[in-house]
Amino acid sequence: MDVKNILEQVKKELRPDEKSSEKAREFVKLLNITLSNLKINAKAELGGSLAKGTHLKNKHDADIFVRFSKEYRGKNISEPLKKVLKKLKITFDEVHGSRDYYQVKKEVTYEIVPVMFVENYKDADNVVDMSPLHVKYFELKVKQNKKIRDEIRLTKQFMKVAKAYGAESYIQGFSGHVVDLLIINYGSFERLIKTASKWKHRTIIDIEKYHKFPEMSLNSSKILGPLIVVDPVQKNRNAAAAVSIECYTRFKKACKEFIKKPSLDAFRIKTLEEEFKLVVSKKKEKICQILVKPLNGKRDVIGAKALKIKEYLDTSLKKNDFEILWTSWDFSEKETKMIWIINKQKLSDTIILEGPLLEMKSFVLEFKKKHKKTIIKKDRLYAEEKRKYYEPGALLKDLIKNKYVKEKCGNIKIIES
Repeated sequence: MDVKNILEQVKKELRPDEKSSEKAREFVKLLNITLSNLKINAKAELGGSLAKGTHLKNKHDADIFVRFSKEYRGKNISEPLKKVLKKLKITFDEVHGSRDYYQVKKEVTYEIVPVMFVENYKDADNVVDMSPLHVKYFELKVKQNKKIRDEIRLTKQFMKVAKAYGAESYIQGFSGHVVDLLIINYGSFERLIKTASKWKHRTIIDIEKYHKFPEMSLNSSKILGPLIVVDPVQKNRNAAAAVSIECYTRFKKACKEFIKKPSLDAFRIKTLEEEFKLVVSKKKEKICQILVKPLNGKRDVIGAKALKIKEYLDTSLKKNDFEILWTSWDFSEKETKMIWIINKQKLSDTIILEGPLLEMKSFVLEFKKKHKKTIIKKDRLYAEEKRKYYEPGALLKDLIKNKYVKEKCGNIKIIES
């Protein structure tokens, strides 16, 4: 199957039913009637991908922004919104953040977010206040390119398969807003992946050409990552600040692979077990698996804690000379699974530990006190110690007992393989 036919087939599969947003729109109407009845000067609007028409088929969540008028500036706008939900006598969860918002779980999960009505980013009290303006900007751009909705859906699905989609702190990938801007900039999925496959260590995109040198104009703490996308509705903001080097690299790699060998598989989300079966050979490999029961709480927060566990275990395995051939994990609020495929090589009886630079004299003295045998390599001190762990499973068993790990999850255990 050639690229054109692959993309056309996937577009049809991802395209949502025209009625898919009807329930969300009805709920928005109900909120507005209740706001009016309670004489609250605010207006509820559908936001995010449902408002833009870029949502994927069978999407079961929706963002609703309740925009409060200027008279509420400086006030806690979460409280009047809570009154509305109580008046409707519906069950909701309160999610705490820089400004509290509410989650209502029905056939669709609604995130109902209070924002101030602003028309300029300089008037925003909170970055979320700008979200409705992203929809307005998108609506202007879609008039110039009617096909971008399909192209955005293709890109989202492709990134999901590449594990590069989602701005949550436990993913650190491309947000829906950034995907919108990438397609607005490049015009199509094909042009995006052809360009992205050749992205260098840093890529800068400024659609509206606000800055001559964006990296000099934006907040220095927000341009540390590999991708800078100047937000068209907030020119001092890098919309892609959350994108990590890992997700950036994974996306680039996926683009190169698809260009080399186009396949429907590039749009088919695989389970962790399916991924594992594709890469495992079991000849010279040791398989390690861990199950984590996350803490209770906000998905983004508990996901970030699970990620810290994964990163800590990865780093510890490498420090102990275990060669990770492949690793992946699948976060779920109920149960998170982590898998490693490790080279079954025979390890030496000693391990080399990295110490301080020689110029750090007080640290050098302390390091020498802790370790009997030290050596110098390129202005740095190292220690040679007897190896404690010859098997990765034994190391992982000890690591999961560590306080650092235990405080970040409800429960954790090794799956014996």
